[in-house]
Amino acid sequence: MGRQPIPLRQIAIHAGVSDATVDRVLHDRGGVRDTTVARVKRAITELEEQQALFEFAGRTFTVDLVMIAPHRFTSAVWDAFEAAIPALRPAVFRIRPHMHERIESTHLIRTLDKIATRGTQAIILKAPELPEVVDAVNRLADQGVPIITIVTDLPTSNRVAYVGIDNRAAGATAAYLISQWLPTRPDNNDTANVLVTLSSQHFRGEEERGIGFRNTARAVAPGWRTFQLTETQGLDATITAQLDDIADTRTIDAVYSIGGGNHATLATLERHNQRPDIYIAHDLDSDNRQLLSAGKISAVLHHDLTTDASRACQLIMQAHGATPGRPTTQPTPIQIITPYNTPTQRD
Repeated sequence: MGRQPIPLRQIAIHAGVSDATVDRVLHDRGGVRDTTVARVKRAITELEEQQALFEFAGRTFTVDLVMIAPHRFTSAVWDAFEAAIPALRPAVFRIRPHMHERIESTHLIRTLDKIATRGTQAIILKAPELPEVVDAVNRLADQGVPIITIVTDLPTSNRVAYVGIDNRAAGATAAYLISQWLPTRPDNNDTANVLVTLSSQHFRGEEERGIGFRNTARAVAPGWRTFQLTETQGLDATITAQLDDIADTRTIDAVYSIGGGNHATLATLERHNQRPDIYIAHDLDSDNRQLLSAGKISAVLHHDLTTDASRACQLIMQAHGATPGRPTTQPTPIQIITPYNTPTQRD
């Protein structure tokens, strides 16, 4: 059921103007100063927000969080939701987790279908962009289940909105930072060996980071030689196995870690007596905090996961008509974190 319109008289009282002035503003009849128009519109917004609070006071949203990512990252996301949910009161959010480090697409689709059968008010999803996954998301959308993608998007699906950073801009930022910080050597000018690591090219977010990195690298440092690890799932054993072959024959000058697994990457390089000059990673999880503090990585491209969690829940409320507005994608700002501006870790 749609929200009831705010009575004209109530708007007039809230804005401190006459009923006739509000009527002129609502019907664009002119003859009202811009400052007064702004005051009336602000009053309407405030009253709609108040009305929304009354409407969903005590309302419970049961949401399923489905993620494919290493445990270190899913734990950070879960902590973010636990931190964000209390601030959303009077609405109540109950999050049901479905976290996997590695999962076949058939199992993922069965999980999504089971959620739909059991019933849910929304799904927050981090999944690879595979045709069968997109089809499953579209089936859920056809059943009226809002899907919010997080960290990595499924833009070809009927998801409601995406929550996370502009991944292409993040990749470009990494290339720029490496080009600025990498020491210039008289013997090779701008030539350097740069390692780029992904957990999977099937994650749209990681693919976009890679595109942004390569496009910018071609512009700012065309002499770089780039070596890529992919389909590692961000897991230590897979990274080590793949990186051994590269590190045995090439000196790595810089690393852009798109998909995580930085302890394994650094340990493997150290075993080959290598320590890159520059190391750019993503996400301020517990591993990266430790490595940043120890000086083993140069910077972390970070976005506040608690802000993302809160935004995802707000989008769900909008999708259900519980709060004003239509759900839209608004990328989260990227923060460049160094050992000198690391945010305090929440307890």
